[in-house]
Amino acid sequence: MSPTGPAASDFPVLSAQGQVTFLGAGPGDPGLLTLRAVEALASADVLVAEPDVLDVVRGHARAGVSTPELTVVDVSSTAAGVPVLRDAANLVMEAAKGGRRVVRAVAGDPGLDGDAGAEMLACAAAGVPFEVVPGVANAVGVPAYAGVPLRDAQGADVRFVDARTASDRCWSEVGASDATAVVSTTLDSVAAAAGELVSAGRKPDTPLTVTIAGTTTRQRTWTATLGTIAQVLKQAKVLPSPEGHRPVIAVVGERSSVAQRDQLAWFESKQLFGWKVLVPRTKEQAASLSDQLRSYGAVPHEVPTIAVEPPRTPQQMERAVKGLVTGRYEWIAFTSVNAVKAVREKFEEYGLDARAFAGIKVAAVGEQTAAALVDFGVKPDLVPSGEQSAAGLLEDWPPYDPVFDPIDRVFLPRADIATETLVAGLIELGWEVDDVTAYRTVRASPPPADTREAIKGGGFDAVLFTSSSTVRNLVGIAGKPHNVTVIACIGPATAKTAEEHGLRVDVLSPEPSVHKLAEALAAFGAQRRDAAKEAGDPVTRPSERRPGARRRRTTT
Repeated sequence: MSPTGPAASDFPVLSAQGQVTFLGAGPGDPGLLTLRAVEALASADVLVAEPDVLDVVRGHARAGVSTPELTVVDVSSTAAGVPVLRDAANLVMEAAKGGRRVVRAVAGDPGLDGDAGAEMLACAAAGVPFEVVPGVANAVGVPAYAGVPLRDAQGADVRFVDARTASDRCWSEVGASDATAVVSTTLDSVAAAAGELVSAGRKPDTPLTVTIAGTTTRQRTWTATLGTIAQVLKQAKVLPSPEGHRPVIAVVGERSSVAQRDQLAWFESKQLFGWKVLVPRTKEQAASLSDQLRSYGAVPHEVPTIAVEPPRTPQQMERAVKGLVTGRYEWIAFTSVNAVKAVREKFEEYGLDARAFAGIKVAAVGEQTAAALVDFGVKPDLVPSGEQSAAGLLEDWPPYDPVFDPIDRVFLPRADIATETLVAGLIELGWEVDDVTAYRTVRASPPPADTREAIKGGGFDAVLFTSSSTVRNLVGIAGKPHNVTVIACIGPATAKTAEEHGLRVDVLSPEPSVHKLAEALAAFGAQRRDAAKEAGDPVTRPSERRPGARRRRTTT
């Protein structure tokens, strides 16, 4: 009897010739990629993009995708700071003719990219099938992130100008109108573009905003007028600069007024906008915390300080897992996400799944551990109602009752670091405890030299300590954070360890939860920003200030 399944004729026959997706990567924020863009990236064999664009889209590409490096064809244009001609078209055509699925990613929207248009024509001429996935255009996305709406209820005209290719007629038409003008230019050419508009009839006191690195956490916006922009950039020590060739979006018109932008600048007013925050955790645990920090506008930098390894002698763990299946335990208590991961890996090794927990009561020390269990398919029976710690778990743990509890034994998978508090408390409640080493925590390797220098030299705005061991290990592998760096700790014990290492604790989480810790840091950043505004001072990040007054520890 042959196995049932789809016949070969049920599948589409792939052509020997591939296809090309011209994809708009947007202005720089990876969150602005469309759902269709993410789908296309996930199925790409070859991804062709300039380095800055590649950084935006690479995270959605599948493992093993080819990312050929684009070579410079016109070297002389590099020094002039203008876009260089590249061999993208050749790479795209060669890969597509080889039967591969190619994504050609460009900044903004491919319909506004002249090179992408030429590459589409080349595909059409060669008979290579292609599709276009639109993206958020820079000239639209950047003003939105800068808090500058391009239209209002009166529906004023909007004109888009590329200063590099604009003709005299274009400047004259835009200058003679009262339309909102969105000008794509470079930092050192903004004043010249403003001069063109004034010469064409715009009043020198017309409001103007200039945004660099728009939609990213490096975004910075200056508000001025057509007549004062050169002076504003000079006073801000932005120009002259070797980075003057960097692209900017300038918006000219009444919707760029200071009063309106102060109310609408939602992105740059995020609690931790632009803060470089050090996240010293295990790599697996850092992802969700980093995502939360990004939602506050921060730039998280993950530095593993703890590496998780299997126990040196796995036999004890193997016996305990077999005991779960054979009914040796009444309870299993998880005190960390890593403990859940260790048991899950052992289950998978034996071909078991969450059904092996049937008939066993499951306890989790806190929300994060409970979430890891739910992801495994296990709903915990006990999570502390108060403090999320071993002590909080004991507060809610029922005493052993020989009438209602047929088994008096608890399985406690843990790190090689002892958990005497929980073990002693369970024994006092009448339970027998199998205290089993499920994994080992070891100090991670030192981070790169530039990261160590940033830690010691004040290059980070804040550091989040999620345990006493992260304090000891970070100081051990990278040195003590600079005194301008905001120190945030998950609880009193971690704070005490930080102070013992000579660190001033500025933020203390109200609950022992990494997400509450991030919230507390965001609240601290918001208070700091509000205080600066009330005092009439510029809003700066901690790494931009000189060592000075002591800061008071805050909790929320």
